[in-house]
Amino acid sequence: MATRALIFDFDGTLADTEAAVLQSWQETFAGHGVELPMDTWHAVIGTHRLAATMFKLLAEHVADLDPETLRPAMRARVDELLAEDGPREGVLAYLDEAAARGLALGVASSSSGTWVHGQLERLGLSSRFTAVETGDRHKPKPDPDTYLAALRTLGVTAEEALAFEDSPHGVSAAKAAGITTIAVPNPITAPLDFAKADQVLPNFTTTPLTALLQQFGT
Repeated sequence: MATRALIFDFDGTLADTEAAVLQSWQETFAGHGVELPMDTWHAVIGTHRLAATMFKLLAEHVADLDPETLRPAMRARVDELLAEDGPREGVLAYLDEAAARGLALGVASSSSGTWVHGQLERLGLSSRFTAVETGDRHKPKPDPDTYLAALRTLGVTAEEALAFEDSPHGVSAAKAAGITTIAVPNPITAPLDFAKADQVLPNFTTTPLTALLQQFGT
């Protein structure tokens, strides 16, 4: 069946925001004399549980920890780290090719709408996407709800879409929605297991979108 839509995860896929978020957490842990364990980070990356898990872990080492006193400085640090960053290399070429082919575009993210819409605006990508479905409006990944919502908004079936993800939890969500899923790990998620993905690309520059469309339906 012909591909009519592409649906992208946001954090770590369209833009490498995860590196900045990880650095902010690492600095926060280090400021309290604690090392952030990467195995715990990897266990929750791509889900809505990341912040709660990190604060719970930090509270095990820091007495009377108040997350609300830490959030403003951490958010400011993430903004500082992301200020000069753009989309991941090769993403714009995919979006341009999709537009030239008349494909609909969507985002399915576990993050909040405020964060995703704000970052899309910062990157100049907001107008590219017809659907932006987020974890504060639907059950977050690994549940398939954000992807199912994107399919409904875009007016396509799962068989008519391709999904792009950077984490195993995200791949599980897209596959549970019945969508052919391409994993494009970033440096943080590259060591993880992507066996459930239909294909794994090292980045967006190695394989043009045209080749994927030929391989998976168009």
